[in-house]
Amino acid sequence: MARHNRGGNGSLKDEAPKAKLTKENFRQALLIFSYVKPYRWKFAAGLLFIALSSITTMAFPYLLKQLIDSANNIAKVGFHFTPGNIAFAMVAVLAVQTFFSFMRIYVFTDVGENALADMRKDIYQRMITMPMEFFAQRRVGELSSRISADFSQIQDAVTSVLAEVLRGVLILIIGMGLIFYISPKLTLLMLSVVPVIVAMAIFFSKRIRSVSRQTQDQLADSNTIVQETLQGISNVKAFSNEWYEMKRYASSLKQVVTMAVKNGKNRGLFASFLIFSIFGTIVLVVWFGAGLMQAGKLSFGDLTAFVVYTAFVGGSMAGFADLYTQLQKTLGATQRVRELLQAQPEDVKTFNEPLIEEYKLNGSVSFEEVSFSYPSRQELRVLNNVSMKVEPGEQIAIVGPSGSGKTTLAALLLRFYDPESGKIFFGDKEAAKIPLSQLRKQMALVPQDVLLFGGSIRENIAYGKPDATQEEIESAANQAHAHEFIASFPEKYETIVGERGIKLSGGQRQRIAIARAILKNPVILILDEATSSLDSASESIVQEALDNLMKNRTSFVIAHRLSTVRNADKIIVLEKGTIKEIGTHHQLLSLEDGLYKSLNKFQLEGAV
Repeated sequence: MARHNRGGNGSLKDEAPKAKLTKENFRQALLIFSYVKPYRWKFAAGLLFIALSSITTMAFPYLLKQLIDSANNIAKVGFHFTPGNIAFAMVAVLAVQTFFSFMRIYVFTDVGENALADMRKDIYQRMITMPMEFFAQRRVGELSSRISADFSQIQDAVTSVLAEVLRGVLILIIGMGLIFYISPKLTLLMLSVVPVIVAMAIFFSKRIRSVSRQTQDQLADSNTIVQETLQGISNVKAFSNEWYEMKRYASSLKQVVTMAVKNGKNRGLFASFLIFSIFGTIVLVVWFGAGLMQAGKLSFGDLTAFVVYTAFVGGSMAGFADLYTQLQKTLGATQRVRELLQAQPEDVKTFNEPLIEEYKLNGSVSFEEVSFSYPSRQELRVLNNVSMKVEPGEQIAIVGPSGSGKTTLAALLLRFYDPESGKIFFGDKEAAKIPLSQLRKQMALVPQDVLLFGGSIRENIAYGKPDATQEEIESAANQAHAHEFIASFPEKYETIVGERGIKLSGGQRQRIAIARAILKNPVILILDEATSSLDSASESIVQEALDNLMKNRTSFVIAHRLSTVRNADKIIVLEKGTIKEIGTHHQLLSLEDGLYKSLNKFQLEGAV
C-alpha cells in the first residue's frame, strides 16, 4: 500500500490524525471558517433562516394540539377557534416553513461554495509555491487524492453539517422547553432513557470514526494506484503488466470494500439501536400519557403534541450522533489542510511581477565552495566544495558519470534547493538575496523529459510568455524549427497535444520546449540532456534549434553524449560531486589519464 507517515514542517500525514472534539481542535478548525468572513452578512441571514425554520417547524405540533382540542371544545362549549381556522393556520405555517427551509439551504450553499472556492484557491496557491523538497517527499497521486478527499469532507461541513447542527440544537432546545411545559412528568420519563442513548452513541461513534478513517486512507491509496498507472501507462503496456496493475488495484479495492462494509455494519447496528430506542420511548410515553389522560391530568391534544415533540427531540438526538461523526471526520480533514496552509512556501510572487532593474542578470555566474546534500538523504553528499566562474554569454558543458551531480547543479542554479554550504553568485549579487521570481524570470530550462500541458501547441509555447502575440509565438517556433511540423497539422497552433504531449513525437516535444524557452528570452539557459533521448535525425534538428537558443546567452549544457558539447567554451567534468577537470574539448583530450578523455574514448568505442 502507498502509505507513508511523514513528519516535519508542513507535512501532510497520510495516516489521518485523530480528531477529538477538544477546545484546541475547535479553535484551529475555526481558522477554516475565516473564509466565511467575506460572506458574513449572507451567513447571518442563513442563521436567521435556520432560527425561523426551526420556530415554524416547532409551531406545527402546537397547532395540531389546538386542532384536536378545538373539536372537543366546540362540541362542549362552542369555542370560537374553529377547526377550519386552525387548519388554515397550519397550512400557512407549512408554507412559510417551506420558504424558510428553502432559503436556509440556498443561502448556506451559496456561502459555503464561495468560501470553499476561496479556500481551494489558497490551497492551490500554497501547493504550487511549496519548495521542491515538499514534492520530492510526496507522490503526486497521493497528494492530489488526499487534498480532494479532504475538501469533499470540508465541503459537506461548510455547506450542510454546520446548518444541521445549528438547526438540531434549536429544535432540541425549543422542543425540550415545550414538552416540559406540556407535562413535566412525561418529560422526566422520556429523559430517563437519554443517558443510555448517549452512551451507546459515543460507543458506536468511536468505532465508526476509526473505520471511516481507515476506509478513507485505503481509498486514497486506491486512487494513487490509478493515477500512477495512467501516468506510466507506456511502461505498463511495454512490460505487459496490465494484469499486475489490475490485480494491485483489485486488491486495494477489496480492502476498501471490506472496511466500508464493516463500517456499514456498525452504522446499521447504531441506526437499529436508535430506531428501537426512539420508538420504544414513544410507546413508553404514550402508555404513561394514557394513564394521565384517564386521570384527567392531560388532554388528548396535549398527548399528541407531546409525542410529536418527542419525535422531533429524539430525531435531533439521533441526528447528533451522525453529525458528531461528520464533525470528527471534518476535524481530521481540516488538520491536514491547516498543515498545508501553515507550511512555509517559497518566496515567489503569485502575480506577473515585471522585471526590476536592480535584479537584472548579466549572465555571470560563480560557485564558491558549494556543497549540497538532499534534505531526505543528508548522509549522502551530492556536491562537495564546487567552485567555478562563468562569464556572460559562455556556453558551459557539464559532463560526468551518472550520479556525479550534474542535474543537482542545475537545480541549485534555479534555486530549487539552496546550498548546504558555500555561495552562488549571479553577477555581484548572492543568489539568496535575489527574489526567486525575479531570478527564475530570467532563466529557462529545457529538460530531457519534456512535460507539455494538455492544451494546444500555442498555449504550450506561450507558457514562456503568457502575454505573447501570435507573431511572437510563430517567430519562436520558427527559430526552434517547429513551425514546419506545426503548420502541417490541420488545426496548426490550436492542435491539442494530449496529456503530457503524448500526441507529439519526442523530437516535436523538444522543439516545442525550445520554442517556449526562446519566447521567454532568458539571460541564463539550462539544457538538461535535451537531446539524449532522440534519434540521430531528430537530434540534428533539435541541436540546430538549441544552437539558435544559446546564441548570446549564458548556457549550461548537461550532456551525456560528449559529441554535443565539443564546441562549448568550457567543459566541467564532475565525478562523485567534485570538479575533476575544467577546460575546452581539446584541452581535456590532451590530459593523460583524464576522466573526460576516458569517457570520450568509451563513447567512441561504443559507437563503432
